Amino acid sequence: MAVFVVGVVLLYLGAELLVDGAASLALGYGMRATTVGVTVIAFATTAPELIVSTIGGLTESDGIALGNIIGSNVANIGLVLGMSAVAYPMHVDRSLVRKHGPFMMLAVVGLVVLSSDSLIGMVDGILLLGLLAVYMGYIIYRARRSDGAVLPDELSPEDEQTGSRLDIVKVIGAILCLLAGSRALIVGGQNVLHALGFGDLFVGLTVIAIGTSMPELATSLVSAYREGAAFSVGNVIGSNIYNILAVIGIVAVIVPIHVSGSTKTVELPLLVVFTVVVLALLGFRERVTRLEGAVLLGGYGVFIYLLLLARGF
Repeated sequence: MAVFVVGVVLLYLGAELLVDGAASLALGYGMRATTVGVTVIAFATTAPELIVSTIGGLTESDGIALGNIIGSNVANIGLVLGMSAVAYPMHVDRSLVRKHGPFMMLAVVGLVVLSSDSLIGMVDGILLLGLLAVYMGYIIYRARRSDGAVLPDELSPEDEQTGSRLDIVKVIGAILCLLAGSRALIVGGQNVLHALGFGDLFVGLTVIAIGTSMPELATSLVSAYREGAAFSVGNVIGSNIYNILAVIGIVAVIVPIHVSGSTKTVELPLLVVFTVVVLALLGFRERVTRLEGAVLLGGYGVFIYLLLLARGF
């Protein structure tokens, strides 16, 4: 248990440093907060999933990699958005959802389709990375139309250089924390749940998924508190897209990912349901209330219960 806790702490510290450093670099060049939320912050907070899934797939089990991503995406919706809304009701920028929500749905549908033959192989990984390239191209196109890549007037060249150097140091320190934390999280999570009779897929779906979703949770709670709902929602949508397209894509290129029958009949359908519900909620509502946040949290509790039920517990 101590190893697992150390892993969570290191992942959290690494993600905080990465978010802080990466966001400062991006905002310093004039990107809007909404664009940073969907791109830089979302990708930065996806780093724990990427590192944990890659290391897990290479050294332990591909079940950890797939379980981590499915579980993390569901946790981002049910736990992260739910808890954020319960703590601080959020106003929603529906244009943000309309621009990026379809890619989130496409990523989930693509994962389901590619999993139908029980194996996500190298070709499948390349397809996911290709879709990621299309999404990034779309983001760059939108950013060029709406964001001015100009340094703020009040920021002198000397301040810019000093800030940039510090931000680079933060990013390097973050990567080191993420590497150490991911390994500790895998070992600690396995030890705890294996002792209780659970397999690698369940470990990835629950404990490791929640652990790697902590950066999203921290970022979204802070954003909601500061009334930055667009930043918070964008972080979750972007993170869920990158989790599938980038993480599963990269892992599948390196090592084939086997998809079990229970994953195709239980976990993936639940992921589709959570994705459809949250996109409908965010796309047609201007505000996510505490009650709706509680429903999302309750849905996440049902998700965990169904996982236990499917495994005979």
